[in-house]
Amino acid sequence: MEQAGSLGARGSTGSAAPDIRTASVRVPAQARAGDVERERGVASDESRSASAARGEHTHSEPPIPHPRVESARPVVQRASVRGQILDALRTALVAGELAPGQVYSAPVLGERFGVSATPVREAMQQLALEGAVEVVPNRGFRVVRRGTRELAELAEIRALLEVPVVLRLARTVPAARWAELRPLAEAATRAASAGCRATYAECDRAFHHAILALAGNDQLVQFADDLHRRAQWPLAGGPVPRGRADLMADAAEHIALLDALTAQDLPVVQSLVREHFADRA
Repeated sequence: MEQAGSLGARGSTGSAAPDIRTASVRVPAQARAGDVERERGVASDESRSASAARGEHTHSEPPIPHPRVESARPVVQRASVRGQILDALRTALVAGELAPGQVYSAPVLGERFGVSATPVREAMQQLALEGAVEVVPNRGFRVVRRGTRELAELAEIRALLEVPVVLRLARTVPAARWAELRPLAEAATRAASAGCRATYAECDRAFHHAILALAGNDQLVQFADDLHRRAQWPLAGGPVPRGRADLMADAAEHIALLDALTAQDLPVVQSLVREHFADRA
């Protein structure tokens, strides 16, 4: 699996945009250099046609430099283009590589991924529905600016939703089931130790998802996961993003919570789960 490189782009206003390190994308095993070049040509033609039809101005956005070794250029699998692009954009968003207030055009992002602007635009539309970006007519999509108040509100809602559920589960779920969640907590600890915010965000969501899934309420899990994802978006002009020490402390709370749940120590469970959300306010 090839790793995509950094994306250096400029918005339509000409201001420099931050580098974006996209998620891994898979290269077809039988792809030849000629095939890649032909797909690239098709993608570029489609990008220009689609952007012209929608009035997106890309003349001020310089071409994205490609890797020196052409065979290493990422080619997204056609069967799941939109999903892979969406995952890559979400990772870049959580990592802070999609800067709040910055405008990104679908054609330029599509050029970086080696696809037309269409799947990128579709992925961005999904992020718009989730509230992560907003449409800027004739330009692209702007990453929404968020403040500390919104983050505190999300933490409060998550606490109101998850704390009662976790306390109920603490009374009914056997110790063996909690033991099954320990690998997830340990994965979060490893991600925190590496200091990778994007990877830790995924592990953190997976851990909370697994706990809530024990309640057997799919709607609850889906709603809580959406709130959790929104709480991980970067703030505009907010505090410095959490570093390795903060991530390690957060991951340690996961381990401590599992220990308390296994022992059915309800007072400790309640204290830990409330503090866990308070740290995010």
